[in-house]
Amino acid sequence: MSIPTTHPFAFDPTYGMTLADLQRIVPPEAPAGFDDFWQQRYRRAITVDPKPELKASDSKHPDWQVLDIVYASTDDVRIGGWLLLPKDGPVRRGLVVGHGYGGRDQPDFDLPLTETAILFPCFRGLSRSPHPPISQDAFFHVLHDIDKPERYVIGGCVEDLWLAVSALLALYPGLDGHVGYSGISFGGGIGALAIPFDQRIRRGQLTVPTFGDRKRWLALPTTGSAAAVQAYQKHHGSVFETLRFYDAACAARRITVPMLAAVALFDPAVAPPCQFAVANAFPQSKFNEIFILDAGHFDYPAAVQQNAALLDRLGHFFKAL
Repeated sequence: MSIPTTHPFAFDPTYGMTLADLQRIVPPEAPAGFDDFWQQRYRRAITVDPKPELKASDSKHPDWQVLDIVYASTDDVRIGGWLLLPKDGPVRRGLVVGHGYGGRDQPDFDLPLTETAILFPCFRGLSRSPHPPISQDAFFHVLHDIDKPERYVIGGCVEDLWLAVSALLALYPGLDGHVGYSGISFGGGIGALAIPFDQRIRRGQLTVPTFGDRKRWLALPTTGSAAAVQAYQKHHGSVFETLRFYDAACAARRITVPMLAAVALFDPAVAPPCQFAVANAFPQSKFNEIFILDAGHFDYPAAVQQNAALLDRLGHFFKAL
């Protein structure tokens, strides 16, 4: 174990909890109407024709054909990103990859997958998907329409993920039944919210997912997006009425497909208790796996080794699609 013991934060990013403590966290119950809220959003979202547009990208790679992609999402939002296609061999599976709150400036070329079409969308307002007045700054992005449960930006980002699946299937209809999702941090939370309501997503992988156990998320000290929401709440009153419908741990209880979660014991940006609330919510299944990281959103001695092991596990996990 190489959990950091020296750090610059004014709080303990382990929150005083051991692995055993974290594994005992019980995910929250969903509020009344949670399923209807998301099912209705999904039904509306999939009526949108994504109309994906492709062009050759300025990015080059020896193993991948790199294409720029733009597709339509809900609310007349145009989503930009990248599509990687194998230069050799057929396309047998599809993978949508979500990013953290730092956005994305290029695809991840190190994913150990072959015969896979990999779509890297930028969620609305971020990186290649600017959509004023949504801010590109993470601390303001997470607050956009937070006082309006039906309009909150996080719901729109979940719809962007569903439309990414639609775009992939529009381009490759033969991938139906063979599409997965992988997301980190912000993208991990979006994935937990999206996967249970979209049966087209057949496997999911979440790394240090946020938005789990919103009561803790609103209370624990952090450097991440929760800090912005906590500051907003001090000045404008409770936002829990909105956020209880956007709890990734409540959604994760409803996931029925195989899942691989990587959760950290130390994390200043996404509190480990909130991460474990998501992972602990997965139904008991021999197909689900929890991968333990010593730390997230922070450098530590075993980071390279652990991330390499996680990447290898991710490759094997999605080859089963």
